[in-house]
Amino acid sequence: IKRLYGQLNPKTKEQIENLLRNGMNKELRDRLCCRMTFGTAGLRSAMGAGFCYINDLTVIQSTQGMYKYLERCFSDFKQRGFVVGYDTRGQVTSSCSSQRLAKLTAAVLLAKDVPVYLFSRYVPTPFVPYAVQKLKAVAGVMITASHNRKEDNGYKVYWETGAQITSPHDKEILKCIEECVEPWNGSWNDNLVDTSPLKRDPLQDICRRYMEDLKKICFYRELNSKTTLKFVHTSFHGVGHDYVQLAFKVFGFKPPIPVPEQKDPDPDFSTVKCPNPEEGESVLELSLRLAEKENARVVLATDPDADRLAAAELQENGCWKVFTGNELAALFGWWMFDCWKKNKSRNADVKNVYMLATTVSSKILKAIALKEGFHFEETLPGFKWIGSRIIDLLENGKEVLFAFEESIGFLCGTSVLDKDGVSAAVVVAEMASYLETMNITLKQQLVKVYETYGYHISKTSYFLCYEPPTIKSIFERLRNFDSPKEYPKSCGTFAILHVRDITTGYDSSQPNKKSVLPVSKNSQMITFTFQNGCVATLRTSGTEPKIKYYAEMCASPDQSDTALLEEELKKLIDALIENFLQPSKNGLIWRSV
Repeated sequence: IKRLYGQLNPKTKEQIENLLRNGMNKELRDRLCCRMTFGTAGLRSAMGAGFCYINDLTVIQSTQGMYKYLERCFSDFKQRGFVVGYDTRGQVTSSCSSQRLAKLTAAVLLAKDVPVYLFSRYVPTPFVPYAVQKLKAVAGVMITASHNRKEDNGYKVYWETGAQITSPHDKEILKCIEECVEPWNGSWNDNLVDTSPLKRDPLQDICRRYMEDLKKICFYRELNSKTTLKFVHTSFHGVGHDYVQLAFKVFGFKPPIPVPEQKDPDPDFSTVKCPNPEEGESVLELSLRLAEKENARVVLATDPDADRLAAAELQENGCWKVFTGNELAALFGWWMFDCWKKNKSRNADVKNVYMLATTVSSKILKAIALKEGFHFEETLPGFKWIGSRIIDLLENGKEVLFAFEESIGFLCGTSVLDKDGVSAAVVVAEMASYLETMNITLKQQLVKVYETYGYHISKTSYFLCYEPPTIKSIFERLRNFDSPKEYPKSCGTFAILHVRDITTGYDSSQPNKKSVLPVSKNSQMITFTFQNGCVATLRTSGTEPKIKYYAEMCASPDQSDTALLEEELKKLIDALIENFLQPSKNGLIWRSV
């Protein structure tokens, strides 16, 4: 093990030697006796020494496994090549940076005579799947941990289609990784990225083509160029600044005002307590204060790898409204369908139009679809499932206008098959400037959407839990609640109508009791449908030590007493936490607000 680690990274070698010297056997065992597995976003873990961490060696091993698997799947692998991108993460203590890991990824493949399209600088995550499609590569990897804490990094894999890999590819790649853990000759040779004629830089070409494709979802360029609205954009110390500036230019806008302290890459994310814009007002502090100073009404925040978007709007009363992912999706759903209607060709059929969402996201698109006549479909959580479903639909001649997951992941159009914060940011800007011409704010339009299609009031949050056995026992208790193999029939005073367990494939609402969505044995996820119309899901995160909960009250358009709906939802969530999660008994850590 020391030999493997000591080859070319003295920092990770030193970490292992210190643990050996100090007799830290448990930590050594934790680091060296298990390997990372593919979650909802590929491999993701802390940076540092050990097989369950992200470091030079585990990235080399993963890429060797990828090579082995891709060689088996594609006879033209060495003609078509492979795409590699990276964000701006880094860690001094392990000499680990996204850029270095991307170079090592490229080196493994170049040493095997595979053409590699390695971006010469950091890019938004959606650029990698976009490049895979446009360059007709067999696959691609993005080195990123998105919005995770600064200690983490990741290895996100895209297939030739431009969608993230799903089963069985993930299992097969892991098998191949385990078959070739010894680094090959040349795998450590990152000089190859400077000397090999097989290395190409796709940055200019892909950026140009991406910006050109953005025009497909721009409907009011002239209006954008005249708008009096001002926008503030924060890139959260990540990759987003340059690309969002370019996207605004494509849409005819003046440049958004950047948050100076957050516009340049900083792997320490030094101005935010965590680099996740989903956390709301507490992490948007600098951008909201700048917007007030600049008299800008809308704030747009892309996460560090620019695949997700948060948005906030200044209200009449001087307070900020930070939209949830579900609320933004309601606006996007209305907007993308409205634009389709106004721009469709004469023979376009609404029955050919689709919108998608993950099963833990708001059902607002379902309500819009029912009333407007297009199709709505649900997938398992994770954008990889949305991407693969979009491919099926496009192959069958369908048109997909919009897809989302509640954790602020949005996709407008289908130029990219993954969530995209850059395009989402500029679409929100266009929507806001269009509404401004009618003196309507985003918040007012959201109310109109709910009044037309029914209020959908949702709440999503999480508990931290660092003990996997505790998580397992929480979910096993729900599967054997009052007696073995019996799910709960109520939660406090709330009666349960149906239970769906994605981990086991059970669904009480189906005639054969089998879930329509695919079984996902490696993650915990149970959904409860209550008699009062509320739907609540408990699940584990695929990328962080969290138990997440999602609950939504879906009302018909004639139910407009939102205070009543909100009160009912709050009571139900309290009951869900107290009866099913039991935080004090299980030592769960409440999300800090």
